[in-house]
Amino acid sequence: MFNQRLRSSRIKNKYTQQNMADLLEISLNAYQKYEQAERMPSFDTLVKIADIFAVPTDYLLGRDDFLKSLGVSVDEYL
Repeated sequence: MFNQRLRSSRIKNKYTQQNMADLLEISLNAYQKYEQAERMPSFDTLVKIADIFAVPTDYLLGRDDFLKSLGVSVDEYL
């Protein structure tokens, strides 16, 4: 779920994988592994990703039920 949301958020915001790697101060290969679901980011990197896209970390992690229980519409981030 994370990798799919990461990729769709990146595309929606018109960033390349290299742009994201540069913003996160990681290698392109490390970023690509996030999108390929081969690796998960550290907590600090996850927070940076959420900040870049202005979305909650729970959205990136696929915690839709939790967000809905708080009255947050997940659809606004799709």
